[in-house]
Amino acid sequence: MKISVIGLGKLGACSAACFAAKGHQVIGVDINQSFVDAINSGKAPFVEPQLQETITSAKGRLSATTDFSEALNETDITMLIVPTPSRPDGNFSDDYLQDALGLLARAFKTSNKSYHLFVITSTVTPGTTEKNLIPLIEKISGKKLNKDFGVCYNPEFIALGSVVKDFLNPDILLIGESDKRAGDMLAESYKNVCESNPYYARMSIISAEIAKISLNSFITLKISFANTLARICEAVPDSNIDDITKALGADRRISPFYLKGGLSYGGPCFPRDNRAFAAFASNYGIETELAATTDRVNSSNIKHVAEKIIGILEKSNCSRIAVLGLSYKRDTCVIEESPATKLIDELLKKKKIEITVYDPLAIETVRAVYGEKLHYAESIRECLDGVSLGIVTTQAKELKSIDSSCIGNSITIIDCWRQLDPARLGPKVKYLALGRWQ
Repeated sequence: MKISVIGLGKLGACSAACFAAKGHQVIGVDINQSFVDAINSGKAPFVEPQLQETITSAKGRLSATTDFSEALNETDITMLIVPTPSRPDGNFSDDYLQDALGLLARAFKTSNKSYHLFVITSTVTPGTTEKNLIPLIEKISGKKLNKDFGVCYNPEFIALGSVVKDFLNPDILLIGESDKRAGDMLAESYKNVCESNPYYARMSIISAEIAKISLNSFITLKISFANTLARICEAVPDSNIDDITKALGADRRISPFYLKGGLSYGGPCFPRDNRAFAAFASNYGIETELAATTDRVNSSNIKHVAEKIIGILEKSNCSRIAVLGLSYKRDTCVIEESPATKLIDELLKKKKIEITVYDPLAIETVRAVYGEKLHYAESIRECLDGVSLGIVTTQAKELKSIDSSCIGNSITIIDCWRQLDPARLGPKVKYLALGRWQ
């Protein structure tokens, strides 16, 4: 099949590259000329693990353009992966989707194609596709749903820093279909693309929209439960969060995934999807107390860690600290809803605290936001030099390597994910791990 992908951001570029690498002819579309030029020159438009290798392996099957008409006329399926930012009430905006679909529908109106499949991949508030998007296509194009075109809702369950791996190895393929023909066509496009053996979850469009945000909302609940357990373990002598969650995760009803106490969840998906789940339910008069509580627990966990840091500083009469890890997770430069930056915001409220920061990928992103409010280091050793306390906030491979060679003075280190080996840190370090009684 020939596929067009609208939006060559961090998810769209990876999706386009994966489809092309697995044999489809793919046209990417973006209004950002630099993204288009990068794809056409065979280069990744940004840093994402495995993206460059995937583009290279596409072997001429991947191209890009700014022309929406070309994308529609030259392909069988169009996937829309454009931003759907959160509105103040928690629901998602579909403005960018409507803009893109408007251009595609105008091209479709004058096209001699007998059928085209539109696939909404961007996360939307349930009801958006059938209430807003399908009527828009019909109105502008003059074509009829399930006669001249089909529509599917097919969100991806992928995370920045592992987009290519997640795309090629999904647990499920969620397909909300306008009719069987549309669903069959989309399912066929994934044949021989997935390296795993995913469950094809086919259902109505509205059910798929609800499934997407409810899945992410449930994961945030699971993360917050593990973080609450971690705080309990810090208060109870001889208790260890990792021993407890390993036992809980061995039960098939629970599973070990996302059951690891540490810092709060963050990033561009989990926080906003959880709030969107609550906002969507409230549209129908349903109060989602679990989602609201999860959001509060997530925020309180940042304050808990900040209070722990401030308490240590007050006892030692010191004011200089290091924060190692700034992105919301390892292997990405994204700091949206990052627990580390939220922690920094809390600490900056205490004017006497000086903060030096380091991150393998996100340091320049943070510098652009915080400017002179922070000190910036170019290495782990430089970040830890002369500070009284260091906090390791992500599981980046480089940060896991911290040992005595990185440390030149007496220091307390808080390890948020219990990834460091205290024996390798040397006698100058007082090691504290979140989730353990100390």
